[in-house]
Amino acid sequence: MSTLYLNKAVPGIDQYIPLNEPPIGTAYPESVYPQNANLPVLFKPITIRGLTFKNRIFVSPMCQYSSDNGHATDWHFVHIGGFATRGVGAICMEATAVVPEGRISPQDAGLWTDSQIEPLKRIVNFAHSQGTLIGVQLAHAGRKASTYAPWVHADMARTFRAPTYVASEAEGGWPDKVSAPSDIPFSDQYPKPKPMSEEEILRVEDAFVEAVERCKQIGYDFIEVHGAHGYLQHEFLSPLSNVRTDKYGGSLENRMRWPLCVAQKLRAAWDKPFFYRISATDWAEGPEKDANGEWKQWGIEQSKIFVGELKKIGVDLIDCSTGGNWVKQKITVGPGYQLPYAEALKKVYPDLPVGTVGMVTDPEQAESYLSAGKADVVFLARELIRTPHWAILAAQKLGVAVKPANQYERGWAEMLTPAHPGAKTEHGGEQGTGKNDLDQNLPKH
Repeated sequence: MSTLYLNKAVPGIDQYIPLNEPPIGTAYPESVYPQNANLPVLFKPITIRGLTFKNRIFVSPMCQYSSDNGHATDWHFVHIGGFATRGVGAICMEATAVVPEGRISPQDAGLWTDSQIEPLKRIVNFAHSQGTLIGVQLAHAGRKASTYAPWVHADMARTFRAPTYVASEAEGGWPDKVSAPSDIPFSDQYPKPKPMSEEEILRVEDAFVEAVERCKQIGYDFIEVHGAHGYLQHEFLSPLSNVRTDKYGGSLENRMRWPLCVAQKLRAAWDKPFFYRISATDWAEGPEKDANGEWKQWGIEQSKIFVGELKKIGVDLIDCSTGGNWVKQKITVGPGYQLPYAEALKKVYPDLPVGTVGMVTDPEQAESYLSAGKADVVFLARELIRTPHWAILAAQKLGVAVKPANQYERGWAEMLTPAHPGAKTEHGGEQGTGKNDLDQNLPKH
């Protein structure tokens, strides 16, 4: 009987989609591509709590302000599905509120009701069909809730600007229901929050756990808690936003109490990888601690202590960002400007995976961070908006052959040419359909 050459299907799904072998973004074996003998760290798999990520290029959560009462739409399917087909090691979906009043804007994603499960499950199933791991960032916006989507507040051309960030009830907001550790607004253009009662604190805590139960039904591979950028978890941690006098405020131990309690409950409820995003500094004026030993703002020294506690609980990866809690923050922005904070955490906890973010745009730049042991993975957002195929382009630039999607292979002929010792390769323009050229290089059976 002659050999059958089939366009294999992804098994176990409800439609025909071609199977990618190996999964998209996976480095090919050295036996086929000699140039892969010494893989850059960026393309070496990493295993976290028994789950192996095919490379170390992760999609950072990106708010899309495009949800329908917290429900994902076709925009999310296309947005996330595009990344799933382009070689990244993992996708973390956007900040997803565990209660409706925890959304940043009226159009933010949510996971507070069961009807939000199916639209997300559709996205997750597609990502899995492309061999891509996918998780979600669980969040509560705290005092930064009930605000406009960015393009509603102002346009990029600066032709208009709203006088406030606050979304009123007539605009779908809930300014009178915004809550936070203390009644300190982020700025005079943001809602004035109400201090959370202990009853409300416990209610939100339970909502995080309920959201995790929905994550199980959706099929997410990992979860991340948003403890950064001036949202509720970060607000409890920082003395700039938390001036409570009860057990949730004052000392560092008290300010960490609620975020750690949430983390502990989520760890007990979730047996897959658990990431935690932190802001390692508030970027406020003055020192983190004054001459009298009083903590004045959130910073790297408290972050080290907090991360140590998260590690004890069983958090598997720290996604290290900065800022977002102090409206007058002054940040010197440039390539890798947040890397020193990830590096500082990595030095203290060398066996805890740490991710770095912030103006990571160049493959050699990213590889230098990982090969030097300053971080374990890179999270990209804006660069992936500009260059969705960044992972494959990075492989090509670093001299690695990785698997593109079957449907996109013709765009990567240069990368997919095995670099045999002594062989000469000529790369010109397209010839014919490209299929005939490919056929000439295939072994005959």
